[in-house]
Amino acid sequence: MEKIVIIPTYNERENILSITEAVFSLQRGYHVLVIDDNSPDGTAALVEEQMNKYPEQLFLIRRSGKLGLGTAYIEGFRWSLERGYQFIMEMDADFSHNPADLERLYEVCKSGQADVAIGSRYVPGGKTENWPLDRHIYSKGGALYTRIITWLPVNDPTAGFVCYSSKVLETMNLDQIRFVGYAFQIEMKLAAWKLGFRLKEIPITFVDRKVGTSKMSKGIIREGVLGVLEMQWRSLFGHYNKNVRRRK
Repeated sequence: MEKIVIIPTYNERENILSITEAVFSLQRGYHVLVIDDNSPDGTAALVEEQMNKYPEQLFLIRRSGKLGLGTAYIEGFRWSLERGYQFIMEMDADFSHNPADLERLYEVCKSGQADVAIGSRYVPGGKTENWPLDRHIYSKGGALYTRIITWLPVNDPTAGFVCYSSKVLETMNLDQIRFVGYAFQIEMKLAAWKLGFRLKEIPITFVDRKVGTSKMSKGIIREGVLGVLEMQWRSLFGHYNKNVRRRK
């Protein structure tokens, strides 16, 4: 068991079967862990049915309610580490991230070029498609704001298409990752960087979802703005270097 893709879901009935089939159709040995936050639309039930077709590759964690993106990924990271996966990947369910790009991220970590590979919209060759103007402004403005405040050397800090080498997650104290919205993505990258791991951005094309409903909200934006300030304040006092989990 070498590589697994974690896909958090909430009301992704229209996408979940297609995205998992797309990953498996790569025939590159990927396993998939779906973490569903009790979707009212029956997303989890569809996954359970599909597990009969892929009993050794597809897994599901059902959660009690809508508990947030960050807590879903943390639960997925722990589940994956317990089972010995060496490369643990994040991806959205809505085809904003192209499954064909998974291998590009994986190869960066597998080859030792970096410990964290980030699918980036904001490096040469990266781009977005079908985004309204306000999304461009929020995203690019937030990325610049994050870099100014934290000095994090990542052009796309909120990117959610990421491959982690297991040693990063094994070393990091996941209990200290406190944000649950898109600020979670920033905090994970900041923590990895503060621990001395190598981060590398790989250009991707990010396509706005065609079906389903976006999870973006004013609360998530607010968390990002205020959260970055809090992260930087905590990092100045060595927060992300304290109580790290030492590998056995």
